[in-house]
Amino acid sequence: MRWLWRGAPARQGCRTHAIVATSWSVLGVFLALLVAARPAATQVDLAAERARMVTTIEAHAKHASIALGRDSIAPEILKIVSDLPRHEFVPDGLRGDAYADRPLPIGYGQTISQPFIVALMTDLMRVRPDDVVLEVGTGSGYQAAVLAHLARRVYTIEIISALADRAAARLERLGYGNVATRSGDGYYGWEGAAPFDSIMVTAAASQIPPPLIRQLKPGGRMVIPVGVPFALQHLVLVERDPDDRVTTRQLLPVSFVPLTSGRQR
Repeated sequence: MRWLWRGAPARQGCRTHAIVATSWSVLGVFLALLVAARPAATQVDLAAERARMVTTIEAHAKHASIALGRDSIAPEILKIVSDLPRHEFVPDGLRGDAYADRPLPIGYGQTISQPFIVALMTDLMRVRPDDVVLEVGTGSGYQAAVLAHLARRVYTIEIISALADRAAARLERLGYGNVATRSGDGYYGWEGAAPFDSIMVTAAASQIPPPLIRQLKPGGRMVIPVGVPFALQHLVLVERDPDDRVTTRQLLPVSFVPLTSGRQR
């Protein structure tokens, strides 16, 4: 447009202004279209990042076939993590890394778990549509959101009140009406909402907390990392059969932040 403006005779002032006005008008429309296109482009980029994340999860699952009992994560869980906006659950400064397959810090010495571990632990829970489940150590709220797509009701508890409040606000903003969040000592579970069809603990305990075993329904499953903090830990599957017998099975080595109990504080 600049060449039209420069080429206009000086005596044709009105026409010159008209051309300039037209130029600004076209530029304004162009900028408006550019701004409107940016969110759509961003959504496409995020979808591509999530797709790459899911591809990585699928690759890792092939090496965890003994733990899973098969060489793949359940398709419905892959669909959930493929659609779920993980960037909404990480600090603003780390959103660019939201879909990397690694844990990320969320403050107070806590982390949001590696996406593969989230998918693996969710798969091991075998959640059914009418189930009521407990998550201990909600942290960011991401794992609770994944479970919310599978279960009828999710109860999630976090000992650090600031993180519990943030997770509750985030889950409410994103429309997760079937998740109840509170601050408390996860070692003791959530007795008022028990018993649970399944329980997930997302922090490493030195032993399997007896209160959580008591709150697990007969036929239920618990997935929990067990081991010395910042040393060797194993993901453990706890099963309570219909006759109330409890069995445990070590699945694979993991690394989690320690489960903080009020007694340890």
